Amino acid sequence: MTDKIKPLPQLAGVNAYVPGEAPKYLGGPSYKLASNENPLGASPKARAVYAELAAKLELYPDGMAKDLKAAIAKKHGLDASRIVVGSGSDEVFLMLGRAYLGPGDESICTAHAFAIYAIIAQQQGSKIIEVAEKNFTADVDAILAAVTPKTKIVWLANPNNPTGTYLPYDEVKRLHAGLPSNVLLVLDGAYAEFVRKNDYASGIELVSQFDNVMMTRTFSKLYGLAGLRVGWGYAPAHVIDAIEKVRMPFNVNLTAQAAAIAALEDDAFNEESLAHNDRELPRLVGELRGMGLEVIDGVGNFCVARFPETKGKTAAEALQFMKERGVTVRGLSGYKMPNHLRISVGTVEGNNAALKLLHEFLGK
Repeated sequence: MTDKIKPLPQLAGVNAYVPGEAPKYLGGPSYKLASNENPLGASPKARAVYAELAAKLELYPDGMAKDLKAAIAKKHGLDASRIVVGSGSDEVFLMLGRAYLGPGDESICTAHAFAIYAIIAQQQGSKIIEVAEKNFTADVDAILAAVTPKTKIVWLANPNNPTGTYLPYDEVKRLHAGLPSNVLLVLDGAYAEFVRKNDYASGIELVSQFDNVMMTRTFSKLYGLAGLRVGWGYAPAHVIDAIEKVRMPFNVNLTAQAAAIAALEDDAFNEESLAHNDRELPRLVGELRGMGLEVIDGVGNFCVARFPETKGKTAAEALQFMKERGVTVRGLSGYKMPNHLRISVGTVEGNNAALKLLHEFLGK
């Protein structure tokens, strides 16, 4: 018997990412509230551009995505030469891992951080250090205490997924000030557009001032382009140079680049999406609390509720109950939160359906 070809040894400890589950079609309306997608869909302007490009699919995209970078730079007042784009912000994280993490290195995230940080670190054969949070919120002192000479990256989703909590800008600045200059602080701002707090900032200012900060954003949430996979990062020139050395050519496709530019420019649709979230998120939270559930104070386009541990009322049973009736939400056992469910802000109809099922499940 011949030996089989073996993958890299570090992959033995990697658990593949599990996305939110789509609802099964049961013959009637169904609603997916499991992946924090834009319930209003995508920008009409983006959809129109996408349709037009169906006649040009034989063409390679611009490998440097110059027009998309210029549009992002114009929108946010940035230097286009310091922008990198990826197939979702996930790919930007992957490129960071390839550029900066290797065997013997360490990176730090919080206990309930976005799962992809740990996956990327493990893929590189490096060690991920998970630090405790306070009330499901990143703890600056705990992060700083975990830094060692082996630390290369500190990952901070702000706001965080899946908890929805955020660090005020003063705390982010305190975190950065406490890091050695050779440790890269990565600020994941996937949900930045939804934050309505005066003490919040996405991190652009820090990136502009320092050589060891990078900020990332995505077109998957507010802009409704999750299916096209477009993300971007803003970083010092030397970090961009390192990323470009590991970036695959043509990594963001033709239609994705054009649709992202159109989505950036569709202010009316983006404002409508934010207004919908501003109305529906408080309504969801209020209804859930009215059922007696604890809900984490969050600032994204989703909320997280804690369920009783009493048999017949648990999060796992609620998840299954809703799934069997055409509504999917996100279980958080993989995030060490087995008693919680994450519920995306959906359409009014979708939110009503979820709330009705939860009332029924809890007997309220």
